[in-house]
Amino acid sequence: MDTRLELGVTRLGPRVFRRQMETLARAGYRTLGSAALLRPEEGGQEGTGPEDASPAVVLTFDDGYEPLARHAFPVLADLGLRALVFVVTDYVGRDNDWDVHYGWRRFRHLSWDDLAHWQERGIEVHSHGATHARLTWVSDAQAEDELGRSRAAITQRLGTSPEGISYPFGAVDSRVQALAAAAGYALGFAGPGGCSAASGTAPAAGLGRLALCRRPVYAWDAFAFPWVLREDAAGAFAMAVARLTNRFAVGTTFFQRLLGAR
Repeated sequence: MDTRLELGVTRLGPRVFRRQMETLARAGYRTLGSAALLRPEEGGQEGTGPEDASPAVVLTFDDGYEPLARHAFPVLADLGLRALVFVVTDYVGRDNDWDVHYGWRRFRHLSWDDLAHWQERGIEVHSHGATHARLTWVSDAQAEDELGRSRAAITQRLGTSPEGISYPFGAVDSRVQALAAAAGYALGFAGPGGCSAASGTAPAAGLGRLALCRRPVYAWDAFAFPWVLREDAAGAFAMAVARLTNRFAVGTTFFQRLLGAR
């Protein structure tokens, strides 16, 4: 969510994002928070119940970069939409030195003050690990540290214990799920690889709420209504592209190890 040119594809221009959110709002979509995922019988938002037939989405943002506060969160506030942001806690308020700088650009993460400000306005803050380490590639001890230290930092700084973890690079397996549960998380957000190949909507068998699949929006989704939300052949194709694109995230982890970048 930035106006600067960079090589990553997991981004949208501010005007495209506003157009997409306005389209969702006009179409009557509700935006849900973590409570609705944990306790769906209680309904999605205040004033709604499980009998509400209007379509619903959960908007999520990984990494927690500073431009979200300039370009994305104000749009959501204007439209009365809510969202979840997943932050890399060791880098809150710092540049993204954990990442490989393919385009020689560095990007600033939201500060704790920023997060506290937007948390009061309906943006839930959850974990994206402490250093953005790929949890399926590290030891139990390292994964426990990533999960526990990140959750503790959010609890200490913002006064709320996050129930959600977005697994860095969308990578999760049964071992990581068990470690996440032990660290106190009740919701886990995986990459598109966790979705069923048939529909792109359901988690693979046995993953449950600790490996919920997501439908990513990429730089090429420049239309008012992203293909990835469609329930037709175009939507299925978009999810297939998403799963393929997500596989390239392995390259970032590889170069992190090769260059010692964390």
